[in-house]
Amino acid sequence: MKFGWTWARTARKYAPMFLFFILAATMFAAPAEAGTINAVQVNGDTVTVRFDESVSGASAFLLDAPRRIALDIKGAQPGAGGVARGVVSAIRQGQFDPSTARVVFDLSRPAIISGGQFAADGKTLTLSLRNADARDFSAAAARGRSAFDPPAANAARTPSRTHGITVAIPQPAKGVDLPRVAGPADDSRPLVVIDAGHGGHDPGALNKELGTREKDITLAVARAIRRELLKSGRVRVALTRNDDRFLVLEERYGIARRMKADLFISVHADAAENEDAHGATIYTLSEVASDREAARLAARENKSDIINGVNLGDQSSDVSSILIDLTQRETMNISSSFAKLLQREAAPLVDFRSAYHRFASLIVLKAPDTPSILFETGYITNADDVRFLTSPEGQSKIAQGVARAIEIHFARKLVQN
Repeated sequence: MKFGWTWARTARKYAPMFLFFILAATMFAAPAEAGTINAVQVNGDTVTVRFDESVSGASAFLLDAPRRIALDIKGAQPGAGGVARGVVSAIRQGQFDPSTARVVFDLSRPAIISGGQFAADGKTLTLSLRNADARDFSAAAARGRSAFDPPAANAARTPSRTHGITVAIPQPAKGVDLPRVAGPADDSRPLVVIDAGHGGHDPGALNKELGTREKDITLAVARAIRRELLKSGRVRVALTRNDDRFLVLEERYGIARRMKADLFISVHADAAENEDAHGATIYTLSEVASDREAARLAARENKSDIINGVNLGDQSSDVSSILIDLTQRETMNISSSFAKLLQREAAPLVDFRSAYHRFASLIVLKAPDTPSILFETGYITNADDVRFLTSPEGQSKIAQGVARAIEIHFARKLVQN
């Protein structure tokens, strides 16, 4: 006879979230006096950014893999999103820090900035783009930032208008909608969100000899975990992606938060120069890496969309401490407890490294109120591991181990409540 779980969501769970939103609004609000972006226009090889007040200055730099132009505007806050055309395939905006708006231009082909100039009133910035080959783009990216200063008189002028918080609404893009929930049609059942790492133009780690890509392994394993979880009928399951699409890191854990998930598991496959490195590893969030290898992995994984990363370490120590104390302490403890449970239950089926649990400042684990782990299921650069990870049998074993751990995890929570 199957048994089911009901899931009591108590007020105690939401109290930290309420405090988090209050503090987050304080932290990430744009300064009271700032120029809002009125328009972003792309016309051929010219990009024009208009503001309702004069701003303090701007700088731009290039990023490769994928190719992007990042424009930081001092004394500004996000506003109108803009329409992508030509070489610019997408436009995104965000508040990079309290005094800086960031506009990101995704490029459909290599292009570099050949010049930039503010209008005399400091309310318009025009950038000139020039087509380039891959070598020229890489060289320009290596040179770093280009600065653009408004006329001195306007740069010193303080805008008189006071603004509230503006949240930029991005252009409709594939992959940002909430995924379908599979399983019982009962909202009281626990919801598990499985995140297949990488995707789209981001292949993740590669085994060049076999032509194996991490993004393909993670999707296959995520689907296998979903199938295994649905067999019991005790939990609901959603995948952040069910096809070959790219999601920025905040979209991944953002999906889990928007869906009020009870557990978030990001599936990955590691890589190393040493081909003998093998076995699975589980990572949970910590602002301080547990060792050099954990720091290396965080640096690599966070590059998937480092330009959009929300890093608590960038805020003042007082604010970071409050945020962590109020919203993440309990979540991090639950995540660590689940990591130990996962290793215990999956070890008979999956080969783990001796130091199987590590800590790292991984952006994808930053949801303050959703227990989260990153599961490196093995090494794509190890011959034995890659055979296991790409085989239906290996993927099924990983799924069985994860499902066992999840069932015990929620059974414990039910007893505690």
